[in-house]
Amino acid sequence: MGSSGLVISVSGIRGIVGEGLTPEVVATYAAAHGAAARARTGRTAVVLGRDARVSGPFLALAAESGLRSVGCDVIDVGMACTPTILLAVEDRSAAAGIALTASHNRAQWNALKLASHRGMFLTPAEGAEVLSMAGEARIPRAAWDAAGGREALDDATARHVERVLADPLVQADAVRRRGFRVVLDTCAGAGSLPTIPLLSRLGVEVDGLHLEPTGRFPRDPEPTAANLAELRERVRSVGADMGLAIDPDGDRLALVDERGEALGEDLTLALAVDYVLSRRHGTVVTNLSTSQVVDRVAESHGAPVLRTAVGEVNVALGMLSVDSPIGGEGNGGVIHPGIHHTRDAPAGVALLLTYLALRGGTLSEAAGALPSYSIVKAKLPLDGIDGDALLARAAAEMNAAEIDRTDGLKLLWPARQEWLHLRKSGTESIVRIIAEAPDAEAAARLLDRAGRLAAD
Repeated sequence: MGSSGLVISVSGIRGIVGEGLTPEVVATYAAAHGAAARARTGRTAVVLGRDARVSGPFLALAAESGLRSVGCDVIDVGMACTPTILLAVEDRSAAAGIALTASHNRAQWNALKLASHRGMFLTPAEGAEVLSMAGEARIPRAAWDAAGGREALDDATARHVERVLADPLVQADAVRRRGFRVVLDTCAGAGSLPTIPLLSRLGVEVDGLHLEPTGRFPRDPEPTAANLAELRERVRSVGADMGLAIDPDGDRLALVDERGEALGEDLTLALAVDYVLSRRHGTVVTNLSTSQVVDRVAESHGAPVLRTAVGEVNVALGMLSVDSPIGGEGNGGVIHPGIHHTRDAPAGVALLLTYLALRGGTLSEAAGALPSYSIVKAKLPLDGIDGDALLARAAAEMNAAEIDRTDGLKLLWPARQEWLHLRKSGTESIVRIIAEAPDAEAAARLLDRAGRLAAD
């Protein structure tokens, strides 16, 4: 985080509302994004939407002002989840999009997520262009009589639901025949907006937790196993087939099985991959920090896996490069290109319900059929640590069988099915460390060894 209190990266700008993130900041970066997109595409329309955060309405007004001040015509979808907003960019052939959301951050945070005309987040080069324009105060403002206009787009969420239901891999009749009962927890976020009507159309009985999109989150909104105690208990108490946890902007999905056990976000993607590859062959694309359970599932279908740098846009671009049928990230982010090239929790819900309806059996049985790994994560503050030197020392001293430098440093020991990934964060002054092994002790040893290298 910089001295401004903002976390600034090529993928967006985020901060605590009223401290680092103010309407003035939002208007400036929205204007820079709109101007850069207009110059890049020759188009003027920009889709604008927000999640359920309390700060969303007034920050959306600031973003609209910034966009219109550079001659962009705002297409306002109102409150919507991020995949809905990005899909609207594609549908309307817009120059760009802005989703006002801080994703899984706590309620006092908000952010601008910046999307290109592709309905995907900005590439590093595109993001750098926006940051440079805003930072150097060289935003080309429109004349008084050339400011942009505004229109409301009221059916973006309904169109998103229809797009999911129209996908050939979503077999609504099979899901209806199965007659699922689920507990849905959207943590008072925007993910409920498409997911509730989608489940209704699929004939799924819903027991809800925190479905009203108030933006006042009742718990830490990140859908990790540690934050899903209430969902786990509700699944057990009502005898549901599963629990579905969606983060506040609707792009990440975590699962709880019928026993009330949280599966861990990596299994969301692994189960989606298992289903899609049973219907379509092709290369699976995911990032370097995702569990190798995805590789094992792909191998069982005779499919290769392409690993990219961390970041949704890197995975999406990788998928486009190989015409991938399925991909995503191990944080519960399923990217199904049959709908669009962005993480989409409602699409993930529909694919997984179809998978279980066709497969038969329970969610725990489906998850239990996959290999089991333990994945552990840590953060090392860069205060007093040379991050580059740490990565170099790990490469030299840890005797890895394979080394991947695509994004930081990934050390692999394939024979032991173990790996360690170290990378400097693009948004915080830390080194992120992730280790995975077939058992928790082995994964912890890798993490501990990396930590000792930093301390010595």
